[in-house]
Amino acid sequence: MSLEGKVAIITGGARGIGLGCAEQLARAGASIVLSDRPGSEELASGVETIRNLGVSCVGVESDAFTREGSENTLQAALEEFGTVDCLVHVPAFNRRESFLDYKPEDFEAILDSALLGAFNMSQLVCQHLVENDKTGKIVFITSVLARIPNARCVAYSSAKAAVNTMMQTMAVELFEHHINVNSIEPGWIDTPGERHHYNDETMAAEAKKLPWGRLGLPEDVGHAAAYLCSREADYITGTILPVDGGYRLKHCRDIPEETA
Repeated sequence: MSLEGKVAIITGGARGIGLGCAEQLARAGASIVLSDRPGSEELASGVETIRNLGVSCVGVESDAFTREGSENTLQAALEEFGTVDCLVHVPAFNRRESFLDYKPEDFEAILDSALLGAFNMSQLVCQHLVENDKTGKIVFITSVLARIPNARCVAYSSAKAAVNTMMQTMAVELFEHHINVNSIEPGWIDTPGERHHYNDETMAAEAKKLPWGRLGLPEDVGHAAAYLCSREADYITGTILPVDGGYRLKHCRDIPEETA
């Protein structure tokens, strides 16, 4: 796969899955616009990581959850590179709480971050592509929790499911422009965000229970994102690709009967 000559925006790109995606697109030759939240402590090091792979990279501090922040990201990309070919949209956050105790303001904030943020950034990029008669690739990072009803994740699961549905509607409307729109559903990925919720011992123990015997890595998601942004994926659109090491099927395994 080659992304030589392509420009990709990676939102939420300074760490975790976002940086994993940025690295793999960069390894394929894409120039990278790395966007992360204002005041991000990881953005500068993320930009350095990408530049060390031998491609051009610019870092942008912007709030990907807002229209203004999305506009700033696109403007920075156009000022630096003159065009955009790909978008990998990552940002979202989760607050785990029981449904009965969930605060309405938290539910709304998570829906705004995941769904409205994805709408704003992708609409702006697609408008740019259509206005300039360009094809392009849009990839949303959602979650297997969009289809697995895990307890204490009512807002996050709802938001990610909504992004998947939005993605497919976008894909249909953008057929005529040959803009590919797809989603990746990561499973349990070893990221700084996950380590905020679980300690090392818990994560190591739970990893052994997964079908692949390990947690996923940001680079696992990144490989899939690079593929969906490549010309090899030109005939794929409106698709949801799980990258979960079998997580969504983990309860389907045959459990040996105990012997007396």
